[in-house]
This record gives sequence, C-alpha cells and structure tokens, in this order.
Amino acid sequence: MENMNIGHHISRQFNEELEEVRNQVLMMGGLVEQQIADAVKALVEGDSNLAEQVIENDRKVNGLEVAIDEECTQILARRQPAASDLRLVIAVIKTITDLERIGDQAEKIARMGLHLVDMERPKNHFYEVQSLGESVIKMLHQTLDAFARMDVEAAIQVSQQDEKIDHEYDGVMRQMVTFMMEDPRLIKRSLDVIWSVRALERIGDHSKNICEYVIYLVKGKDVRHTSTEYMKEAVQEK
Repeated sequence: MENMNIGHHISRQFNEELEEVRNQVLMMGGLVEQQIADAVKALVEGDSNLAEQVIENDRKVNGLEVAIDEECTQILARRQPAASDLRLVIAVIKTITDLERIGDQAEKIARMGLHLVDMERPKNHFYEVQSLGESVIKMLHQTLDAFARMDVEAAIQVSQQDEKIDHEYDGVMRQMVTFMMEDPRLIKRSLDVIWSVRALERIGDHSKNICEYVIYLVKGKDVRHTSTEYMKEAVQEK
C-alpha cells in the first residue's frame, strides 16, 4: 500500500473535503454492493417485493453519483488540486460512474427477477445466477477495499478475478443455449437468465475498471486496456 499523503495539507478544510469525498464513494459502493445481493436474492427466491425495492433504490444510487460528482466539481473549482490530489478527484469521478453503471445492472437483474416470478422455476433454483452473483459480489467488495486502502497490489489481484467471472459466464451461456435447443418451452426463461448473468458479467468488468483507477490514483499510471504483466510493472516502478 502506498502513502498518498492525503490528510497532510496546510488547509484542514481541504483535508476534510478529500476525506469526505472518499467516504462518500465507499458509502455509494456499499449501497451498490447491497443492490446486487438483493437483486440476485430476489431473482433466485422469486421475491417480487425485494425486486421492486432494488428498482426503487436505484434512485439513491443515481442521487449519490450526482452529489459526489458535484462535490468533485466544487473541489476542482475551489482548490485547483495538483499531482496526487488531482488524481484522487479524477479517480473518484471515474469510480462513481462505474458504480452507477453497476447499480443499473443490479436493477436489470431485479427486473429479470420480476419476469421470472410467474414462470415455472427450475429444479436448481437458478443456481447459476446465485453462483455467479456470489463471485461478482466478492470481487466488488474486494475492489472497494482496495480503493479504501489505496492498495495497488490488491487491486491487481482483484482485477485478475474478472477472467474467472468471464469463464463462469461462458459456461452458463453454453448451458442456457443447450436448454433452449433441447426444449423450446424454456426459451423465454432461459433468455431472462441470460440477460441476468450478462449483467453480472458486466459488473465484473466495471469492478476491474475501478481496480485500474486505484493504480492510476496511487501510481499515476494509466493501465486501462493493458495486460496484467504491464500492470504489475507499473506498480513496481518508483
């Protein structure tokens, strides 16, 4: 973990502003994490009330994005930050964009859950959605932890989990295609499952993006669209 020297400015108010915006990001992340868990649970258990709650709570996620973005704009205007402080503000703006999109994907899963409520439920109780959902929630939680601690090593390790999620997603897709080919009556249900696991796969992508912002924040290196090897090299550079 790197020392960013945040909290060591001449202006105590500036310190508080930077710390507050970081805390708001983590609060937004916690809400989004709960949204995913609730959406998956609603789909798996056929809980329409919980699904409706997830859809309604997406407004809170959107509201937090707007509020944090506005605070970042005010910091840029008032403080004209440089170096690591500027990177923090930029990383926050990018992170909340991805968190908002994760919230959108959770809402999509909840809507698919509503579609599936009145359909015949499979014997495995949508295990494939639950399993992938658990992997994705774990990845997002670890991503937020890496952001909170500004831990670039952890960010790299977490970002690599996206490959596992992609592999699991591919497996579910093949399974759904097989189901539809064997029994056309399952097409509608299988399509809703496909849209749900696709949303979960996208959440993994957004979590990886946030890990890349952590590396940018701490190291000042833009590692988007690069290999894991390059990310490791960027972290090792002084």
